[in-house]
Amino acid sequence: MAILQRRPPRHHRRLVLFFMLLGMLWGARAGQIRYSISEELEKGSFVGNIAKDLGLEPRELGERGVRIVSRGRTQLFALNARSGSLVTAGRIDREDVNILVEDKLNLYSVEVEILDINDNAPRFLREELEVKIIENAALSSRFPLMEVYDPDVGVNSLQGFKLSENSHFSVDMPKQADGPKYPELVLERALDREGEAIHQLVLTAMDGGDPVRTGMARILVTVLDANDNAPVFTQPVYRVSVPEDLPVGTPVLSVNATDQDEGLHSEVTYSFVRITDKISKTFCLNVLTGEITTSANLDYEDSSFYELDVEARDRPGLQDRAKVFITILDVNDNVPEVVVTSGSRSVAESTPPGTVIALFQVYDRDSGPNGLVTCSISRSLPFELEKSVDNYYRLVTNTVLDREHVSMYNITVTATDEGRPPLSTEILISLNVADINDNSPAFPHSSYSVYIPENNPRGASIFAVTAYDPDSRENAQVTYSLAEDTIQGVPLSSYISINSDTGVLYALLSFDYEQFRDLQLRVIASDSGDPPLSSNVSLSIFVLDQNDNTPEILYPALPTDGSTGVELAPRSAEPGYLVTKVVAVDRDSGQNAWLSYRLLKASEPGLFAVGLHTGEVRTARALLDRDALKQSLVVAVQDHGQPPLSATVTLTVAVADSIPDVLADLGSLEIPHHSDTSGLTLYLVVAVAVVSCVFLAFVIVLLALRLRRWHKSHMLQASGGGLGGMPASHFVGVDGVRAFLQTYSHEVSLTADSRGSHVIFPQPNYADTLISQESCGKSEPLLIQEDICKELDVEPCASQ
Repeated sequence: MAILQRRPPRHHRRLVLFFMLLGMLWGARAGQIRYSISEELEKGSFVGNIAKDLGLEPRELGERGVRIVSRGRTQLFALNARSGSLVTAGRIDREDVNILVEDKLNLYSVEVEILDINDNAPRFLREELEVKIIENAALSSRFPLMEVYDPDVGVNSLQGFKLSENSHFSVDMPKQADGPKYPELVLERALDREGEAIHQLVLTAMDGGDPVRTGMARILVTVLDANDNAPVFTQPVYRVSVPEDLPVGTPVLSVNATDQDEGLHSEVTYSFVRITDKISKTFCLNVLTGEITTSANLDYEDSSFYELDVEARDRPGLQDRAKVFITILDVNDNVPEVVVTSGSRSVAESTPPGTVIALFQVYDRDSGPNGLVTCSISRSLPFELEKSVDNYYRLVTNTVLDREHVSMYNITVTATDEGRPPLSTEILISLNVADINDNSPAFPHSSYSVYIPENNPRGASIFAVTAYDPDSRENAQVTYSLAEDTIQGVPLSSYISINSDTGVLYALLSFDYEQFRDLQLRVIASDSGDPPLSSNVSLSIFVLDQNDNTPEILYPALPTDGSTGVELAPRSAEPGYLVTKVVAVDRDSGQNAWLSYRLLKASEPGLFAVGLHTGEVRTARALLDRDALKQSLVVAVQDHGQPPLSATVTLTVAVADSIPDVLADLGSLEIPHHSDTSGLTLYLVVAVAVVSCVFLAFVIVLLALRLRRWHKSHMLQASGGGLGGMPASHFVGVDGVRAFLQTYSHEVSLTADSRGSHVIFPQPNYADTLISQESCGKSEPLLIQEDICKELDVEPCASQ
């Protein structure tokens, strides 16, 4: 609301606002407009009806362009154009001033008075203040405190102080018309730092508002010391007992003197007074802490009691004295001593139990229980102690020693007294066990097996044996040799040798599996002791077969006259007909002797087949008239070694039902056929001549063959060959080709050792019946041979 009176200036401040009215203000009032408001109003609070006080309607404010201009940077008031009221634009504190309101034609000054409220409490510059006062300060001494500030004015400002209850201080505020207030602390009673060194006070400042606002600060009064007290020991006499084995530098005790002063006045130093040279060398006093330590070894036997005088002095020179009594206690500080008077460093392992190893004496410098000594050794050792006289002990064996089990003993003898705590000492007696030759060389295994391939190089290393002798030195030096033996009548040393130092075995020959397959020998290991000891081990050498032999074809045997053997196959033979059988053996063994047969080459492919494992040559199909009389077959025999070895044989098969057919077919091969009937007579004559010549040649060849067979049988009987039981084949020579007159089917049983194969030759294949091996020595003459003999008027052909 507008008021015409001015407020007292000490309670408020004024803000002047100018309204600028746009347009002509007719009938407007002249003069200054004043308003009064309280500080701290909220934003939008009503100040006054500016439109009414200017004599305008609220709508005219907007029409005339009335606005508010503030002299400060902050717009504190606003004009409500709808109601014509002046309102606050923000929270207003009484310290904000000078606002103008103006329009374009006239300026109107509006003064706004901000009324003070008690919204501020007295405030100290610091919440805590420390004041230092010497303890002998005079009474009524005044000590200024910190400034106190209250932003309020008038009765709301600072009015007085109040000090917390105490017996030494009061507070006073000097009279000042204006400016900051500085309260003072007044000493009312004498101080004693030793009685109370710190005083904690609370100072309260109060204003005159309603309600009263206060501010507080903590006052910490520190009483400074004055040297009015001498050091005082905590006790006049100190007593302590320490053992004589106290290490050098160990604290014995600490004396302590206190000075109720502080600072430099309370610093106390300690020193010895009237001490002897012995005490000064035995004990040391720390001048700052009062700690007494040993500076030399204590000895109860030398001195058992010490008396010391100690002085404590502060910086100004005040002092106090105390006595220290130190009693030395006797302790078990001497360990037992062991002195070996006699002994041996070595003993033979054959030494009987009870043998004296060492003699020693024990003693202790202490007396009473501390001087009683007992000795002991480990119970796990093969020794024991026997006590003798005058603290003498003997070390003896209690069992037979074995150097191979333990070659050296470290015997620890422990001497212990009966003090509390007990002390002990140890000595080490080293004893070597001397070796005797009581162990023979030993092989790791009871027997050895060695496998070497045949055809090994001569002098090659094939194996090494090692024997171990647990003895030492020469008793453990082992030499190797082979036991005397013979193999197939030949000394073993011709086959195998051994290095006497290393035990390495060498092959002196190249072994042949087909000659012998294993060797049995014994290796002897002997030491160099006295007497020497030895042992032996069996060694088996097995020769491994190598594929070094090609298959050997036993049948058909190769003729010696350069001709080719001929087998007979009738034209009426069915498929699968057994023509002949190839028999072969391999001197190797195992898979090296496993043989397989295959047809390598044939003049008529597909006519014959060879059994893979039997070697049987059979017809693969029926024979035809167009098939040639002479069939040539090449059969290969191969083993399963690595690499495989093979042999081949060539067979000639004559396709005919009988020998005359063979001859007829052979003759027909020589006669050319012509269709010209004019030369028929000539051809017939030539044919008769040829047949006659062929027959004559057949007879001659037959006679020659009989003579050859007779001669061969005598040679086989004389040589005793392994194949003497096999009959010779009957052949007929035609144009240099031997015609096989009689064929045989046979069966071969093979074993792992091909040299043991069983060969059985049966009767002629046209009979298709097998005979025993004994019948193989006989010969069955053919019918045609008997007829020829009769025609020639000669004796029948003798059997082989």
